[in-house]
Amino acid sequence: MQKPRPITFYVKGMDCAECAQTVQSGVQKMEGVQTCTLNFTTTKMVVEGSQTPAAILQRIRELGYDAEETMPTPPAERSKSFLKQLWEQTESRWMAIAVLLILPGLIGEEILGISHPLITICSLATLVLAGYPIARNAWKALRFTREITINTLMTIAAVGAVIIGETTEAGMVMVLFALGEALEGYTAERARQSIRSLMAVMPQKALRLNKDGREEEVAVEELQIGDVILIKPGESIPMDGNVVAGESHVNQAPITGESQLVLKNSGSQVFASSINGEGVLQIQVSQHSENNLISRLVRMVEEAQEKRAPAQRFVDRFARVYTPVVVLIAILTAVLPPVLFNQPFLNPQAGETGWLYRGLALLVIACPCALVISTPVTIISAISAAARHGVLIKGGVYLEALNQVQAVAFDKTGTLTEGKPSVVSVHAYSGWQNGGEEDNPLCRDTSNEDRSASAHESCTDLIALVHAVERSSGHPIARAIAAEAQARNVADRYPPAESVAAMPGNGVRGIVNGSPILIGSHAYFEKNVPHARQYCAVAESEAAQGYTPLMAAANGKYIGIISVADTVRPDNGAILDQLRRLGVQHMVMLTGDNLSAARSVAVKAGLDEVQAELLPEDKVTRMQELLRKYRKVAMVGDGINDSPVLASSTVGIAIGGAAGTAQAMETADITLMKGDLKRLPYLFRLAKTTMRTIYTNVLLALGIKLLFLILVLAGSGTMWMAVAADMGASLLVTFNGMRLLRYKG
Repeated sequence: MQKPRPITFYVKGMDCAECAQTVQSGVQKMEGVQTCTLNFTTTKMVVEGSQTPAAILQRIRELGYDAEETMPTPPAERSKSFLKQLWEQTESRWMAIAVLLILPGLIGEEILGISHPLITICSLATLVLAGYPIARNAWKALRFTREITINTLMTIAAVGAVIIGETTEAGMVMVLFALGEALEGYTAERARQSIRSLMAVMPQKALRLNKDGREEEVAVEELQIGDVILIKPGESIPMDGNVVAGESHVNQAPITGESQLVLKNSGSQVFASSINGEGVLQIQVSQHSENNLISRLVRMVEEAQEKRAPAQRFVDRFARVYTPVVVLIAILTAVLPPVLFNQPFLNPQAGETGWLYRGLALLVIACPCALVISTPVTIISAISAAARHGVLIKGGVYLEALNQVQAVAFDKTGTLTEGKPSVVSVHAYSGWQNGGEEDNPLCRDTSNEDRSASAHESCTDLIALVHAVERSSGHPIARAIAAEAQARNVADRYPPAESVAAMPGNGVRGIVNGSPILIGSHAYFEKNVPHARQYCAVAESEAAQGYTPLMAAANGKYIGIISVADTVRPDNGAILDQLRRLGVQHMVMLTGDNLSAARSVAVKAGLDEVQAELLPEDKVTRMQELLRKYRKVAMVGDGINDSPVLASSTVGIAIGGAAGTAQAMETADITLMKGDLKRLPYLFRLAKTTMRTIYTNVLLALGIKLLFLILVLAGSGTMWMAVAADMGASLLVTFNGMRLLRYKG
């Protein structure tokens, strides 16, 4: 039997985390629903089971909310002001009238001590206008979920206040609660729009080039893999793809967070939502619209809350116990002192409070909103900020884990190095074309070293000859030779070699201008091409430095060595120093490369330890050893070949960029989109700031409640003060968490 496809809704009208719990519980209890999860911060609800979308939507509306099956798009204009948004809703307009009606009671009874029937009538009208939606939602929650919600507590408190003659107090409780809920809803919607705005940067139309060369404007959803689209100067790139024609600088800040423009030409990878610069580009589409990078990014941010941090899970569990416990305490507070100590049950006189009133005030304090919202709003803000800076985090659990990391392991190739080899040195015979026997000095970076013209020309000619043989190969070393030939302007000095044949594991051979040319490893030349011992010493010296020496022969005679090496990222040392200052105790390299090459890179980067010549399973074994010693260990790698060790670490961090980004996003917990380590310190700082903010929010929420609990029990606190304090705490922790949306590290 085929498993039913999950149904996704985006719920509208939720003001607080308790609203989300009510909707989730109400849908979960429907017949045929297997699972229902609703994320308040993103409004996304996923339902699995046999119920129809129409029935689920009906239940959501019965609970007092609405929903749609596609993610709402952010408004084109700037966010509306709170007052404007308030006035656009019918219930909010009634609440605005209620605010005016409560003023006579606030000024007359609470401040001046004046009582009058008109004040009582205004207060009762206030109670009806502001309290009806609250009481209605309380009844719906009881009917469909059999749960006591904050709306229920507020309704009971208000009715109790009317019964004991505190009509103005009851009206003020409802007005302040409704106003606070509206403010919470407004701030929550601002946070949601910041997430959705990630999608707003992607254009919805594209210019497709048909086979006859005609331009056709189509929706991005119609584009297929392999289609070629035209991007004019200044336009946003609508799809992931590869440049097939043209050259231009591209602003990738919306994706990678990098501020500098990146040159793109034939073969370069580009991302949707990047902004084209001065040139015209033709791009071949490589992903469907729903799978392009920006779409995956938004989905990741949306779904990040499903992987909740331990702190958030603790708060959720605590809140479930906290509310019924406080309700029980409120009942005991109202009953025990009058029964056991002959204390007044009702208010004995004006200005004094009986224990029923204090119990009702405790019901108001029982609201868990500030506590429940303190963690998720902080985490989703941090994840959104990271996404805007080119760091994709798959869940709050990884932020909390990263805050506890004591050691970091790095892969070498593509992580501490650029991941692509380049020519670093050249040895050549002087005049080898004419049978010369003199060996030249080392040719290295001719723009910075003084060499004789003949030495320079011999090295350059060797590069040109080897390129003629390697030019048809897509091997990384062949590309390094090609890049060097281009840099020396000799890429076309020789015609392409004929009869090119690869010798797997040994090298490549071909014929250039009638001469057989051989390029191979030192080991192959040792067995097959005679050469002097001094050239063996050169090759061994190059290998000891971590380079890969390639020997070349023409007509069966040795003619020189070209050495290539992966380029070490120049800012490794500064980045690792920042990590140490952020509390990382130990940094180690785990690589499959040879020990000499690994040590060379490790020394330049300033690593504490090197583990080289490791197979994938060996890396996992070393990671287990690190975990036993340091408990929390992060692994930084390319996300493809290192997937086993990334999975076995506490936090797997993938290097993204042009190569392997999609795979990196699939396998790692966190991806650095720019393709280097520059965002790594930012990531660690963000994790620490996020956890500090969470702890601060929880302490604020509990501290304010504890303070008003003491005031109420002492007879000095009122219900409306408790509501104001609770709503104030909710807004305080919300705004404090949302500060991370602007975090720049």
